[in-house]
Amino acid sequence: MKPLTLKAYGFLLPALLIFALSTFLPVVQAFFLSFTRYDILNLPQWVGLVNYQRLWADSLFWKVLGNTLIYLLGVVPALVILPLGLAILLNRSLPFLAGFRVLYYIPVIIPMVIAGVTWKWVYGERGLLNGLLRASGVVEVAIPWLTSGGSLFAVMLVTVWKGLGYYMVIYLAGLQGIPRPLYEAAALDGADGWRKHWFITVPLMRPYILLVAVLSSISAMKVFEEIYVMTRGGPVNNSKTIVYYLYEKAFTNLELGYACAVGIVLFLILLAFSLLNARLSNTVASMQG
Repeated sequence: MKPLTLKAYGFLLPALLIFALSTFLPVVQAFFLSFTRYDILNLPQWVGLVNYQRLWADSLFWKVLGNTLIYLLGVVPALVILPLGLAILLNRSLPFLAGFRVLYYIPVIIPMVIAGVTWKWVYGERGLLNGLLRASGVVEVAIPWLTSGGSLFAVMLVTVWKGLGYYMVIYLAGLQGIPRPLYEAAALDGADGWRKHWFITVPLMRPYILLVAVLSSISAMKVFEEIYVMTRGGPVNNSKTIVYYLYEKAFTNLELGYACAVGIVLFLILLAFSLLNARLSNTVASMQG
C-alpha cells in the first residue's frame, strides 16, 4: 500500500472509530440483548429466540405495526405531492417570494415538542379548530380529535404540516436545475402550464420525487415525538406506532430484551429503506453528473 494511501486511512481512522462506536456497537448490543431477558436492574439472561417467538404471537405488536403502515400510507403521498406543488408555485417570479418561502419553512425549525403542544391545544375540545367549526355552524358538539378512533389521522396532519417546508426545499433545488429553454420551447409549441409541468417538470423531477418518497417513508416508520406529545398512543392503542411501542416496552415496562427484538425488526425495515435511498441518491448524482 502506498504511503499516501496509508496517510489517508490514518486521517479517516478517528472518524471511522467514532462512527463504529456510535452506530455499529449499539446495533450489535441490541442484537445480543434481543436474545436475553433484561430489565436493567439484573444481568441479562440468555433466552434464545423466546423474544422473537413472543413477538410473532404478540397481537399488540401487529396492531402497532399496522398503525405504522397506515401512518406511512397516509403521510408519504401527501409529503410527496403537496411540497412539489408548493415548490412549483414558489419557483415563479412572485412578489414577496422570499417571504413566502420563509413562511412555509418555519414549521420545519419549530421543535416537535412545541409544535405538538400547540396542535394539542388546536385539537382540544375548547381548542381553535372546534371553536371555528362551532362558530361557523358546521358542528354543534366538539369533535374529540385526539381521543377518538381518528387520533392517528389527526397526528398525520401535524406531520404533513411540519414536513411540508423541508421537502419543498429539496424540490426547489431540483426545479432550479431544469433549463428554462425547455419551457420556452414548449411554449412556442403551444403547450400550456399544465402540459409543461406534466411533460417537462414531472419527468425531470422523477429522481427527486423518488428521493422524497424514500426519505419521508423512513421518517414515517420512525415517528415517535408526535405520538408521545399528542396522544401517548391512545385511545386504546389506536395511535400507537412501532417506535412508541418499543419505547414503552423498554422504559415503562423495563423489558429491554423484548424491546431490542422490536428494535431489530424495525432496524431491518429501515435498512431496506436506507439501501433504497442510497440507490436513488446514486441515480440522482449520475443524472446530474
